[in-house]
Amino acid sequence: MRGRALAATLIFAAFAAVPPLAYWANDPYLIVIASRIVAFAIAALALDLILGYGGMVSFGHAAFVGIGAYSVAILGQAGITDLMLQLLAAIVAASAFALVTGAISLRTRGVYFIMITLAFAQMAYFFFVSLSAYGGDDGMTLSSRSTLFGSDMLRDDGIFFYVSLGLLGALFLIATRIVGSRFGRVLRGSRENALRMNAIGFSPFRYQLVAYVISGAMASVAGVVLANQTKFVSPAFMNWHVSGELIVMVVLGGVGNLIGAVFGAVVALVLQEFLGAFTDHWQLWFGLILVGVTLASRDGVGGLVRRLTGGKR
Repeated sequence: MRGRALAATLIFAAFAAVPPLAYWANDPYLIVIASRIVAFAIAALALDLILGYGGMVSFGHAAFVGIGAYSVAILGQAGITDLMLQLLAAIVAASAFALVTGAISLRTRGVYFIMITLAFAQMAYFFFVSLSAYGGDDGMTLSSRSTLFGSDMLRDDGIFFYVSLGLLGALFLIATRIVGSRFGRVLRGSRENALRMNAIGFSPFRYQLVAYVISGAMASVAGVVLANQTKFVSPAFMNWHVSGELIVMVVLGGVGNLIGAVFGAVVALVLQEFLGAFTDHWQLWFGLILVGVTLASRDGVGGLVRRLTGGKR
């Protein structure tokens, strides 16, 4: 636990140091990349809550990211630009979608659960493709970023980054409390042996459904951040390959390790930028690295580092 607390402190401290480093290096693109990493770190954190602790392999979590992004676009076009109101709308919409789809999906197990979450996500994808008022398949460009308490301070990349980082930090603390609570222990017990948990008086279905709704709501926050970071929304945000990328991030960081999910997002996106600068076929090398990490360590990059340095878990 101390090791993970130290890792979390170091990662968030490194995040906080990005804007000063970018200004010192006169490279504002660093802040843009860091903001994108924060958005995907929130989504990966949300996914790991159910995948790592609930054993629910969702292949449709990008749908919640897309719902969050479109909450910004739809409300913005209606004249509601306040970030807090957009976050509230995104969380409510994503929670409702998660409640309905989760109640159906959790009636299944294994590969069937994977496929039905994918099916629901694709349904959401094609629904937003059909919304011609919001750009349809082409998406739509946002006129500006959200306002915050009536101010347009989020137009500044540095301020926007720190607000996004604050959201990530708050969600990380909430997820940590959930995992460490009685609810989290029941969730892990349901992952290990649902029949035994049911026999001692706990309903695995209810706990898993609540966790699924919480995870979906958290992922929608990532969509709100991503929409503001890119100032663009598109159904592509909720396509199946985005869900696959989130799973890759969780695997890279170590399944069942909340700070590992954040670190996995950092590693995945930094590798994409680094490898993409050298070759157009960066996906090949990224895939080889992913295979190597997963074969060498079940705990992702963090576990591999510990193994190489002789450290303890």
